[in-house]
Amino acid sequence: MLDEKFIILAATINFFGAIGYLISTLKGKTKPNRVTWLLWSIAPMLAFSAQLKQHVGLISLTTFIAGFNPMMILLASFINKKSEWKIGKLDIICGTLSLLGLILWQVTKIPNLAIAFAIMADGLAATPKIVKSYTNPETENAIAYFTAGISSIIAILTIKTWRFENFGFPFYLFSVTFILYVLIQFKLGKKFKKILG
Repeated sequence: MLDEKFIILAATINFFGAIGYLISTLKGKTKPNRVTWLLWSIAPMLAFSAQLKQHVGLISLTTFIAGFNPMMILLASFINKKSEWKIGKLDIICGTLSLLGLILWQVTKIPNLAIAFAIMADGLAATPKIVKSYTNPETENAIAYFTAGISSIIAILTIKTWRFENFGFPFYLFSVTFILYVLIQFKLGKKFKKILG
């Protein structure tokens, strides 16, 4: 088990990985969907708030960065003319889940409900990104997901108390960033298409 201070290293790695995606967005190489990045900003911040309420400690910095980085990408997307607002059914479902999580947290006073709904909303928001990474990996930046995955692993290795509020979001982040990294880096969709077609 790593010392909790390694969370600062994890957050730094994640932040600098996102800088690459930010630059790629500003140059027009990546084409972020603003709705996805908006939801990726909101859901982690909801989970972060719930973690603060439960005094999770430094590990909540990982969740904060998971929301802050997409917020930077979202803002950068307004400079990139290729970015777009695509509001689909999935986006509405994700937004509703985030809002429902916040309401349930306030009504029940159970912060873990907010974390669970934030994970669900974030995961649903990731679905179009996973599909895009499978079909068009060249429009994405693998390094941002790689560094976010490394950050999540470091966070997981610092956990001393294995309760949902401590491990839920870091485990989720590792899972989704691993999938995205592999799809983008190894262009699996393109390879499968060649094999099948």
